[in-house]
Amino acid sequence: MPGLLRGVARTAVVAGTATAVSGRVQRRQAERFAERDAQIYRQQEAAHYDQAPPPATPAAAPAPDPIQQLKDLAALRDQGILTEQEFAAQKSRILAG
Repeated sequence: MPGLLRGVARTAVVAGTATAVSGRVQRRQAERFAERDAQIYRQQEAAHYDQAPPPATPAAAPAPDPIQQLKDLAALRDQGILTEQEFAAQKSRILAG
């Protein structure tokens, strides 16, 4: 009878340990899944409220070089694209600005 009792006790210990380990694994998995589900929910909520990201503010364009602008205008005049009057008007606008 002592051998039988020892066998039953050993089985009870093994079963109890297995149950405790199994429960711990299940809790850890449940926590991981809950965190993943919460993250997915937050992403969906953010996508719902922010359909499109706000447009980026464009950086201020550097001021154009007036000398280069005058050279470009002169080239257009020389090619016949601008008349002498158009060239003079654009030249005075560049020099005034």
